[in-house]
Amino acid sequence: MVDFTHKLTPIETQLAQYRQQNRRVFATSSFQSNSVVLLHILSQVDPSIPVYFLDTGYHFAETLLFRDDLAKRFQLQVHILRSPVNRIQQRDRLGRLLFASDPDHCCHLNKVLPLDPILLSNDVWVSGVRASQSQQRAQMSHEAQGRHGILRYHPLLDWTAREVHYYIEQNDLPRHPLENENYFSIGCRPCTRKMDLEQQIDGRGGRWFGLNKTECGLHMGVQSEPEGGKQ
Repeated sequence: MVDFTHKLTPIETQLAQYRQQNRRVFATSSFQSNSVVLLHILSQVDPSIPVYFLDTGYHFAETLLFRDDLAKRFQLQVHILRSPVNRIQQRDRLGRLLFASDPDHCCHLNKVLPLDPILLSNDVWVSGVRASQSQQRAQMSHEAQGRHGILRYHPLLDWTAREVHYYIEQNDLPRHPLENENYFSIGCRPCTRKMDLEQQIDGRGGRWFGLNKTECGLHMGVQSEPEGGKQ
């Protein structure tokens, strides 16, 4: 049995501090197995924090069912965001869908753009990124300045994959059903592939395979810490 008190207490304290400061706080989630830890913690600490899911229209059906199951199980306030650009308009000059010809622009339209109004109307963005997931995320700090002046809070930044596994096991939490089919980092259907464990270089090895791309854009351009130092 792993004692997670030293991990959970700082998260509870930080969220309480945001509440005392009357900061408007929200979270985002991709509703993968890795997402379950943060969602469970929020449900225990402050289930009133809204959780936003960016529905690109390309998700696996299993992801949408898993999202709905977790929202009901944890009694979370889950809100769905979609791109303001109709999917039929998301094509290049040759008529190809953008996920095939320009995945960066596809991610911008379906992930980055829909979240902008939420960033502009809130103060703190709680995200479950972990340093062990990629080299880019390893450069982040627990608090960081994000786009549109949002303060990003990464409560799980120093959690290892082993700790995530043990937390899920000890709390009898569900896992994304596609894990049983060797999907370990699950995003949109066209940009996600199965991976053998020995092929995994980092926690996001199954995404945009063969491309020089590891992020959808939501977590790019994050400063190492908030402006003015730690808050």
